[in-house]
Amino acid sequence: MVKHISETAATQWLRAHKVAYTEHPYPYVEHGGAQHSAQVLGFDPYEVVKTLIMQDQDAKPLVVLMHGNRKVSTKNLARQIGAKSVQPCLPEVANRHSGYLVGGTSPFATRRAMPVYIEETILALPRILINGGRRGYLVGLDPQVCAALLGAKPVQCALAE
Repeated sequence: MVKHISETAATQWLRAHKVAYTEHPYPYVEHGGAQHSAQVLGFDPYEVVKTLIMQDQDAKPLVVLMHGNRKVSTKNLARQIGAKSVQPCLPEVANRHSGYLVGGTSPFATRRAMPVYIEETILALPRILINGGRRGYLVGLDPQVCAALLGAKPVQCALAE
């Protein structure tokens, strides 16, 4: 059994769904992002997955899971999900939708149910690190969990950072 570093809504959700995960705390740096956490923890930023809260042209929120060293092509994403446009939410709006602070956003146990899209190449990785529900805290797990339990739909929208 994993020794719990900190209980979050995300870790409670993972345990309730019997998901095996590892815990990876790190010193949080404002605007450090996935690149910082990957460097501090000694992981490839490609394996550290960002949880991004975005919205479509009607301000309907959605979650995008993207490699830590890639950007989202909002044009490609919008086309693939049948939206006119997609853009990142303002931090305070993202916080309201997810229930997490930006920098600590997890796709698990969000405040409101939102469609989840995952860059399809993430699903080919054996393991990913993704936010565990607070700043400075990642969990390692099989990326298939995102598809199986979150219903994350694969998309192709990665741009080199």
